[in-house]
Amino acid sequence: MKYDVVIIGAGPGGIFSAYELMKKAPKLKVLVFETGNPLDKRHCPIDGKKVKSCIKCPTCAIMNGFGGAGAFSDGKYNITNDFGGTLYQYIGKDKALELMRYVDDINMSHGGEGTKMFSTAGSEFKKVCMQNKLTLLDASVRHLGTDINYIVLENLYNEMKDKIEFRFRTPVTKIEAEKDGYKVYYGDEYVEAKKCIVSVGRSGSKWIEEVCKELNIDTLSNRVDIGVRVEIPAAIFSHLTDALYESKIVYRTEKFEDAVRTFCMNPNGIVVNENTNGIVTVNGHSFEDPSKKTENTNFALLVSKHFSEPFKDSNGYGESIARLSNMLGGGVIVQRFGDLERGRRSNAKRIEEGTIRPTLDATPGDLSLVLPKRILDGIIEMIYALDKIAPGTANDDTLLYGVEVKFYNMEVKLDENLETSYKGLYIIGDGSGVTHSLSHASASGVYVAGKIIESIG
Repeated sequence: MKYDVVIIGAGPGGIFSAYELMKKAPKLKVLVFETGNPLDKRHCPIDGKKVKSCIKCPTCAIMNGFGGAGAFSDGKYNITNDFGGTLYQYIGKDKALELMRYVDDINMSHGGEGTKMFSTAGSEFKKVCMQNKLTLLDASVRHLGTDINYIVLENLYNEMKDKIEFRFRTPVTKIEAEKDGYKVYYGDEYVEAKKCIVSVGRSGSKWIEEVCKELNIDTLSNRVDIGVRVEIPAAIFSHLTDALYESKIVYRTEKFEDAVRTFCMNPNGIVVNENTNGIVTVNGHSFEDPSKKTENTNFALLVSKHFSEPFKDSNGYGESIARLSNMLGGGVIVQRFGDLERGRRSNAKRIEEGTIRPTLDATPGDLSLVLPKRILDGIIEMIYALDKIAPGTANDDTLLYGVEVKFYNMEVKLDENLETSYKGLYIIGDGSGVTHSLSHASASGVYVAGKIIESIG
């Protein structure tokens, strides 16, 4: 079967590529492959009662399926060039912001209307952070919430499903370059395409690496972010989250001068498991619906590590740490901050007697047996630094879940069109190593769709 465009991956990049092609070039024949399930069939079996931890499903409902890994995130679209990727280095800062705002408009017209846009511009907290050796990054943040994010994705899919062909539970195995296009294999079968957009996200990191090797596409070594997810009473951070919702704060440690940053803040949210290539890590979600809010706020504290010579496999390093956590705890480990500082493992009794009710059923343990000392020292320093602007962060009962690992793809060598050395083969979203966020990934999808429409003429 022949198509004008084949899109591999139905995450944010793939969705917005398909949507833009449908709206601006409706005559094009477009096919989307997705290794996971349709949105309505994405159900994680963990219910906290019968199933309390990851059972390693054939395809992880949290990581794969329509909407990608962001489908059940808390739906934060950060409109900024300060973090979330380096898309602006390819297409320019103004264009990148323009496309992120365009994506926001589409989200608002598909069920997101009425949600709040937060901004750090002119925030009094910027000065407070500076006075305490912290840096608050600039951003406008649209918070959809996990529930509204689902509705937006549902509406986008309903609009596309009769005009764009979707094949779910169909992992692509290989891409072959032909004289006038590409053969895209799924098992022993294949389809032909004039243009191919690859948007496989973080969970496709190993796969895209193999594709680049087979096609001799140049890549750069990647980074990996390693750390913990912090859970505290929502009141401790409420003065920040009420005004900013998501505060991206960076701290440079005194001991090693490493950068430690907050990531994915979820006011009144929950801590969740995440399965990447069989490795169970931790993440956080939050909801717009008041009935689903909890009394806790959670956020990640992450340290970036980048290896180049002689060891280049940053993701492999992160995986080995996550596997150690899984080996010791059977999955995610949780520890009280007070226990970590006293050099003892947490147990169920001390956590139960604490003032914070955990939102994830994790195994009490000792994170110092998992995380390298340099990373753990930086996280502890950061917690005390945050305690100065949000007193109570460094309380004994503060919960630390580990490990949280953000795997980034090898950064693929692309031109200003996000096109590889093969004409008509585009790699976008978090799978490219260029973007690391919902907004940047979505914008890259719109951008490449526009380039394809231009080239077809």
